[in-house]
Amino acid sequence: MSNLFVLNLLLALGFSVIMDQLNIIGFISGFVIGYVALWITRPLFGTTSYFVRVIKLVKLAATFLWELLISNFRVLWDVITPSHFSRPAVIGVPLDASSDFEIMLVANMISLTPGTLSLDVSQDRKILYVHVMFVDDLETARAQIKEKIEKRVLEAIR
Repeated sequence: MSNLFVLNLLLALGFSVIMDQLNIIGFISGFVIGYVALWITRPLFGTTSYFVRVIKLVKLAATFLWELLISNFRVLWDVITPSHFSRPAVIGVPLDASSDFEIMLVANMISLTPGTLSLDVSQDRKILYVHVMFVDDLETARAQIKEKIEKRVLEAIR
């Protein structure tokens, strides 16, 4: 998997140089074109999870950016309006993530989203305590964190 990733990065860099687009747009375009070229030639590489994993990483990034956008507007609206809609609470989210890397990635993605902050992990590493700014229902808040963040993280890295 890592060999194909490095090859895809080299194809992206080569595309950027050839097209004289040494910027992020040129690199992303080169990465997408390189990915398609590698996908077309996938029988040459045997069985690999690279192609599925890249799609899952893109879904994770898209989900995170969407959540980031929505939560920014929600916090902004709460700040600029005279009445406050926030109902803060500290909730415990049961974790399916087991390794240090998985827990760290889930906790950091939660903390990077405005309106939520990872506080602590239980001693047995089964519960992540999160401060949530907008809680209408505790179970809904837990489910959103598990479905939108933890599930996508685990799909992408496992």
